[in-house]
Amino acid sequence: MGIYIVPILLFMSSFLMAFAWLGHIKFKNKPFSTALTLSWFLVLPEYLLNVFAMRWGIEFYKPSEMASINLCTGVICVAIVSKYFLGEVLDPSKTLGFILMSVGMVLVVL
Repeated sequence: MGIYIVPILLFMSSFLMAFAWLGHIKFKNKPFSTALTLSWFLVLPEYLLNVFAMRWGIEFYKPSEMASINLCTGVICVAIVSKYFLGEVLDPSKTLGFILMSVGMVLVVL
């Protein structure tokens, strides 16, 4: 069961981090201090999820495998937040790049 939960936790962590990195851009009219504070409120649960997943995941994955999952899900979550929350258009070359990164992650983990 843990072998499946660890990637899910890392994805959830990456999703929160993508919002912390990019979410405030949608609210450019808010002060910098508000953006910073809200971003940090997202980063704390993100960090907790990440550390928990890494410590628990060592029973199922090698560190390089978990880092690969974390980096790949991070990039995919940035794409998701950019497209669906910020309205960025992802052209075919970006989409192909995200697919290739996902394939790379699978190859590292296998």
